[in-house]
Amino acid sequence: MSGLIWTGSLNDAYRLGGRVGLYDTTLRDGEQTVGVVLDPDQKLEIARLLDDLGVDRIEAGFPRVSDDDWQAVERIAAAGLRAEVWGFSRAVPADLEALVELGVGYSVIESPISDLKLDAIGVSREKMLDRITTAMRFAGEHGIHAAFFGVDSSRAQPDFYRQVYSAAVEAGAKEVVVVDTLGIASPEAVAELVGTTVELVDVPVHFHGHNDFGVATASAVAAVRAGAAYVHGTINGMGERAGNANLGEVALALRALYGVETNLRLDRIREVSARVRELSGYELEPWKPVTGDTLYRRESGAVASQFHDPQSIEPYSSELVATERAIVLGKKSGLDSIRIKADELGLDVPEERRAELLAAVKKLGAEKRGLVTDDEFRALVG
Repeated sequence: MSGLIWTGSLNDAYRLGGRVGLYDTTLRDGEQTVGVVLDPDQKLEIARLLDDLGVDRIEAGFPRVSDDDWQAVERIAAAGLRAEVWGFSRAVPADLEALVELGVGYSVIESPISDLKLDAIGVSREKMLDRITTAMRFAGEHGIHAAFFGVDSSRAQPDFYRQVYSAAVEAGAKEVVVVDTLGIASPEAVAELVGTTVELVDVPVHFHGHNDFGVATASAVAAVRAGAAYVHGTINGMGERAGNANLGEVALALRALYGVETNLRLDRIREVSARVRELSGYELEPWKPVTGDTLYRRESGAVASQFHDPQSIEPYSSELVATERAIVLGKKSGLDSIRIKADELGLDVPEERRAELLAAVKKLGAEKRGLVTDDEFRALVG
């Protein structure tokens, strides 16, 4: 445990150690967030932010979706990033030919493999298996390092799942992705499926999860425990429906609770989170882990009395995620809140006045149904 993480010894028996890679799909799966549209310039900016953040692999997008997506993939692939730049393709010839034309050397290649999906699109198991193996052979023949991405694989029948993943690797897939497309798998089920896949194939196994039941971070951790080499996710957990696994949360949980390192720079995650939100045009809950606005702001008087000792009221240091701690005033403040805020603002507030000021702060906070600003506090003092 580092000097900035204060989780105690409870988790020691479950620590894993080691390292796992992070695969970011903000620019493809993340942009599928309803109402989010990113142009090629914005995608290139985000790709550079992700690169500086330490993301190992950046999925630049699905070039055949639109001209904008084509341009974005082309520009990101040529940007000289340290991270591996990956494309996204279906197991159809036109998608694969686009990757060759763009010179993208890495790509996930997707195909639905659950009977629910196959029935919905009217394709038989046999026909889909042929598409998959043909696509993997094509990728290999054209120098594309391909990872097979079995859409809805968490709901595929076990016999067909094993057949498809084995055949994909035999046909040339260099890696495979276990995909919980609708976020239906419990963390325990994810661990079993990933573990089974690790035993089934002799190539690196990824996990791609969604957050429909609120367990995407837990499922990503479970996948790592079961042997996943890469975890997929997005900045802020953005994505369709309830979103994807949140890479910042995954990286922090792995490091702080399991001793598993990633290359993600946690001291940059809040800055990147804010910029991606700004470009995408959405807001987050202020109490979000890692990036929330209220993570290190304290209103409670009981907590303010311990504010001088961060380890007593926080599980990890604000330094870890490069943000500031602060006392704010409102209905829930206490006498220590008044003392700390007065000292912070350089105001002379004798001890005998604190109770009077606290009553005034509580009254104003209740009337406003919100926080008392520093200027309002100065006025109350004055």
